[in-house]
Amino acid sequence: MLVTSYDSFTVIVSILVAMLASFTALDMAGRVASSTGKVALVWLLGGGFAMGVGVWAMHFIGMLSMSLDMVMSYDPLLTATSMAVAILASIFALWLVCSSHDLSWRRLTGGALVLGSGVVAMHYMGMAALMFAPGIVWNWGWVAASVVIALVASGAALLLAFNLREGHGRVNILRLGASVVMGCAIAGMHYTGMAAASFPMMSHATHMGVNSNWLAIVVTVVTLAILGITLLVSMLDARLQARTSILAHSLAEANRELAQLALHDNLTRLPNRILLEDRLEQSINKANREKSQFALMFMDLDGFKAVNDAFGHHVGDNLLIAVAERMIGQMKGHYTLARMGGDEFVLLIEIDEPNDAAAVADALVKAVDRPFDISRYELVVSLSIGIAVYPGDGQDDRELMFNADAAMYHTKNNGRNGYNFFQPSMNTLAQSQLQLNNDLWQALDNEELRLFYQPKYCAPSGPILGFEALLRWEHPTRGLLAPDKFLPIAEKTGMIINIGNWVINEACRQLHCWHLQGHPHWSVAVNLSALQFEQSNLVETVTLALAKHLIPAELLTLEVTETTAMRDPEESVRIMTQLTDMGVKASIDDFGTGYSSLLYLKRLHASELKIDRAFVNELQAKSEDATIVSAIVALAQSLDLKVVAEGVETQDQQAFLTGLGCDTLQGYLLGKPVPPERIHELPNFVENEQQLVQLP
Repeated sequence: MLVTSYDSFTVIVSILVAMLASFTALDMAGRVASSTGKVALVWLLGGGFAMGVGVWAMHFIGMLSMSLDMVMSYDPLLTATSMAVAILASIFALWLVCSSHDLSWRRLTGGALVLGSGVVAMHYMGMAALMFAPGIVWNWGWVAASVVIALVASGAALLLAFNLREGHGRVNILRLGASVVMGCAIAGMHYTGMAAASFPMMSHATHMGVNSNWLAIVVTVVTLAILGITLLVSMLDARLQARTSILAHSLAEANRELAQLALHDNLTRLPNRILLEDRLEQSINKANREKSQFALMFMDLDGFKAVNDAFGHHVGDNLLIAVAERMIGQMKGHYTLARMGGDEFVLLIEIDEPNDAAAVADALVKAVDRPFDISRYELVVSLSIGIAVYPGDGQDDRELMFNADAAMYHTKNNGRNGYNFFQPSMNTLAQSQLQLNNDLWQALDNEELRLFYQPKYCAPSGPILGFEALLRWEHPTRGLLAPDKFLPIAEKTGMIINIGNWVINEACRQLHCWHLQGHPHWSVAVNLSALQFEQSNLVETVTLALAKHLIPAELLTLEVTETTAMRDPEESVRIMTQLTDMGVKASIDDFGTGYSSLLYLKRLHASELKIDRAFVNELQAKSEDATIVSAIVALAQSLDLKVVAEGVETQDQQAFLTGLGCDTLQGYLLGKPVPPERIHELPNFVENEQQLVQLP
């Protein structure tokens, strides 16, 4: 027999090609498994071709590493056929691994037989392509060993490829290790098969086929190029898929956040009106289907506006969040707690009977009634709840909401801090409020608003220094309405701005009339709402009214409550400065009932402080109210501010306030608010005129 030897470098190259082909196989399995449709088919065929060429090249390079004492050449047809077998076997292996979510032992065994047989056929067909005579002498023991190795290696390769077909990061490291094992197994099968072949001493080439000297170089270069390009494309695709996955995840997160923003309140993160309406519709359908019932509770915070005005919107927002958290802490079972806006909340909750709703409402009222510690302040608010039960209190979502709202207003009108179930009679009040709201929109156009004037006297009893303009509504059917009946509606709807501008203009017009009647020393005071005070065109409105009616700026006083001025102190200082620079006087109304800073009080350029009637009502010489009033008067005098006391109803109050040093008094004792045509009917009107004439 001819002595055979192997070129070490070529053997190493063949083993490396086997490992590279194995890694390609594992990577292609991942690409096919993660793709669908035509893309998966392209990866299957392309990957099978690259892997098959790699496995075939390993065997062929291994054969070329063998040296014999004769010129070796190969039959082109058999050589090409052996490569085709390798490619078909590889395509089958990829298909088997990626076509199912599980790889049973029966499926694995069958696949190993087919793949192993393909690898064996490729190897021995490649050996048969050697063109020499008399032919190879086979050692069938070694042949059998190579077949067994091929079958075992095929089974192991299929199992590894299946288990490592999905995943990233650590899986790639496992694939690298598995490719080393698979490459060594393939090389072991090949060189075992080579050991089974012996060549007789007189062997010689029979035809001139493909020369082996340059064939090794061509096969190696082409194979490495195919495997390298395939892996490069696969890695680029994997990176593209990873970026696509990140973008898809980011898009999903963005969509989730958009859905959150669209369906939830930004402040409290509770469901908003849109989501509540959807849940309410679902609850109605479920109740109809299961013949069950549920409760809808409309809730409103009592005293929240005062907190917002006194401490600012930031504290108010934190209070709303704390209220929402406290209410959620009382909830059990299936419910939806939503915020409708402002300080309004709605609770949708499943119940077995109305008493269940009463128990929940009672727990919520008691929970909210406890003080809240917000930003160093101890804040107290309460909860008014209206309850509507489906199906008895409404047949659709609109009717339920309307009736629950009506029940809530009934609670507010009957003391607040509690709950009431809806009763049909409550709709009368709700409809009355709605009609009043609609009528108020027409009040200005129909010239139904009126100004009454309450005199302001130089302490103790005259003369008259001017008047405070007080708004009334001459309703066509309800008669004369006081401000507390309609101003809350005007503030809630924003109509207060137009109404407030009308008041400024009308007060200036009336003052001009009095000046023409011989009272040029009279002044007028106008109350500004918080919303009107925040308008950017306030200074322009005042300027136009003064100019239109020829009123000296110093005869107009604008009254701003202490809480309004402190909502945004810096902005209040800016507005007050603009007004006082014009000559308009500024008065801090209801002083002592809100929260103020002495630093800002000094910077506000106010000309007077107005003591709230709450301190005057119970005023006695040694009472707490007397102490507070004394302190306010002393503070005002130290800041060179005039002091106005309102609500004077008794002579004792008149004497005490005068003794403290109050400059101006007003109240029912001295004169009630009257329309302008009845000013001459005020008590001591003539005497006050005479006093004014006698003043130097």
